[in-house]
Amino acid sequence: MADDTPSEDRQDAAPGKGRTGTAGRVPAPAPPAEPPEAETSDGETAGANDASEGENGRKGEGAVAPSGALDPETLDEKAAEAPAGELDPATGGPRTRPADAEPADHWSPASGGGTPGTPGPQAPDPAHDVEQRRREAGVNPLFPFGRPGQPLGRAHPFVFGFTAALGVITAWMLVKAATNAKSVLVMIVVAMFLAVGLNPAVERLRRFGLPRGAAVGTVFLIVILFFAGFVASLVQPVTEQVTELRHSIPDFVDQLQNNRTLADWDKRYGLLKRAEKAVNSPGFQNGLTDTATGIGKVAINGVFQTITILILTLYFMSSLPQIKTFFYQLAPRTRRARVALLGDEILDRIGGYVAGQFTIAFIAGLCSYIFLSILGVKYALALALIVAVTDLVPLIGATIGAVIVCLVAFLTGTTTDLIVCVVFYVVYQQVENYLVYPRVMKRTVDVQPAVTIVAALVGAALLGVVGALLAIPTAAAISLLIREVVLPRQETL
Repeated sequence: MADDTPSEDRQDAAPGKGRTGTAGRVPAPAPPAEPPEAETSDGETAGANDASEGENGRKGEGAVAPSGALDPETLDEKAAEAPAGELDPATGGPRTRPADAEPADHWSPASGGGTPGTPGPQAPDPAHDVEQRRREAGVNPLFPFGRPGQPLGRAHPFVFGFTAALGVITAWMLVKAATNAKSVLVMIVVAMFLAVGLNPAVERLRRFGLPRGAAVGTVFLIVILFFAGFVASLVQPVTEQVTELRHSIPDFVDQLQNNRTLADWDKRYGLLKRAEKAVNSPGFQNGLTDTATGIGKVAINGVFQTITILILTLYFMSSLPQIKTFFYQLAPRTRRARVALLGDEILDRIGGYVAGQFTIAFIAGLCSYIFLSILGVKYALALALIVAVTDLVPLIGATIGAVIVCLVAFLTGTTTDLIVCVVFYVVYQQVENYLVYPRVMKRTVDVQPAVTIVAALVGAALLGVVGALLAIPTAAAISLLIREVVLPRQETL
């Protein structure tokens, strides 16, 4: 027999989602079901209609079984899906999940809470109860020791502090490594500076048809010959002076012994005995040995660094086009052409600066040689080469060379020679500083004289002689970038 109960009554008999407000209502009793043998074809059709209606209109809302009671399987599925705290439509009390329908990573209020990590007021302490510990941790076959918590975000204080500390440590280690490798870095920078400065000479030789390898070899050979000639010019005067000093020591001793003033001081204060005692003391001998050893180490280190710089310069000169291309490729493709043009201009200015410095040094050495030859000072060629080499250092190089020349002229000549040398170099330095140097640098690096002086002072304060050498081309590069990049961008803002 078909179920003639109206659809409205059937909906009231089985409240579903959205009807939780009828917590005190008891579902209406369903009519008794007919025996299975009394079913007809109409009853089968009616049962099929009711089943389809339950699936389409009230799926998951407590479907009615053929007997009129609530289907226990549907009720269990709904109890597993319903949120914690919802009332049971069969009993009107709080809903409880069956143990077999409870997910492994969620647990019910009856067992101590709604989700792992939020125990209820009646939950046992997980420190003493192993089962409670497993429930709160959300143990399941995938996570045998509980579900992991949310990962720490970047804004978490621990993550931020650890990242900041790691960055500071890394920066400190880089600074320390750069400080320990300062001598090596200085040699690399000087070699690259010389390679870039000598590159215009290589390019000029290539215009005459020489391949790059032959042009580089020719320029490098000229540099080697210059250093060899400089060293050879110093060997003879140094050897002669050492030999003369060795032969003159007995005469100096006799003069000191026959000096009346010194003899009078010796009678009053016992100078000779004190000097003899000081010379024969172990401390004086050890100090003299240490000084000689230090001088030897400095000389050997200087020779090693010079050879290393020359070798690095040769390698950099031969592979300069590849080095430029590599650094240009680090720029974005859309800006690579402009970066390459600016880089070529900066390298040309560095080359112009080196060429200008060699020009100024050559003029200073030539003028010094002519002057010393006319004055008759000994070792004129060696002194002129010293003036040319020291004049490569901006600002103070010419002064150092002039002091050396004046001292040698005084020791090998007369007081008149000293006075004449002082007057000559004072006048020449004024001419060089105010006429020669600004004109040459203005044409080669296009830097204002005031900027040149300030840059040289700052560079010398930071890195000494190397800083003074690199300061002016660095200032030229910065001025070019400011004029071509910064100022046009400021006009568009």
